[in-house]
Amino acid sequence: MVNAPTLPPRALIEDDVRRALAEDIGSGDLTAQLVPDAEAHAELVTREDAVLCGTAWFDEVFRQLDARVQITWLKHDGEHITTNALLCHLDGPARALLTGERSALNFLQTLSGTATLVARYVDVVRGTHAKVLDTRKTIPGLRRAQKYAVTCGGGHNHRLGLYDAVLIKENHIAAAGSVTAALAQARAAVSVGVPVEVEVENLDQLREALSAGATRILLDNFDLERLTAAVREAAGRATLEASGGITLDNIRAVAETGVDFISVGSLTKHLRAIDLSLRFLPH
Repeated sequence: MVNAPTLPPRALIEDDVRRALAEDIGSGDLTAQLVPDAEAHAELVTREDAVLCGTAWFDEVFRQLDARVQITWLKHDGEHITTNALLCHLDGPARALLTGERSALNFLQTLSGTATLVARYVDVVRGTHAKVLDTRKTIPGLRRAQKYAVTCGGGHNHRLGLYDAVLIKENHIAAAGSVTAALAQARAAVSVGVPVEVEVENLDQLREALSAGATRILLDNFDLERLTAAVREAAGRATLEASGGITLDNIRAVAETGVDFISVGSLTKHLRAIDLSLRFLPH
């Protein structure tokens, strides 16, 4: 599980921004051409408390539009920011600043929204053994960006996609015939070192998974009583992940059952963009 914030490859950020600019600008910014392309100065402030994330995408927007734009950051990714805090200064051609404003803010607001929500969940379970995980329930095309935002908020990444880990779910088990058979097939199919996790829906399946040598088990929609029983049953033989119906209201109780991980789909799919404001300054 990945936790330390590490930016995705530069080429990926460039591609994210290239697609966003193509979507927004198309054949050209019809409004920006109405203003003189003189040197302009602007500042970015936050209208609410948040965790900042996405500065590399913000920078890349203006780099692709006009390399003359200079951005001076006063706050950095992963940093808690407070209402009305000044985040950065921007200096450069007015048209570039106007054309890039919305795309740059879209990235920064969305990724900061992700990081901020994650930080709230992480804060609620602080002091317990459990780590907060994301899922694959991400905005299409922005998975690596959102996964990065999760780590900026203090959370941990689950698998990036279908290619870097095995997660055996109920339909895989049904197709294979049993938990034991599915685990055996998975181990035979993947290279040594590839993580293999199996989802179970009841304590009998948990016992079967443990008997089959599972080292990572996902407890799907277990209530608190069954989570506690599962932790007792596993007795440290496998790491346990709770998933399903996790909210800010119940995650502390889930963490206190003793599970190792708690995965929360809403971290990346129920987010609210942070309110930021970019304003031109008078000469």
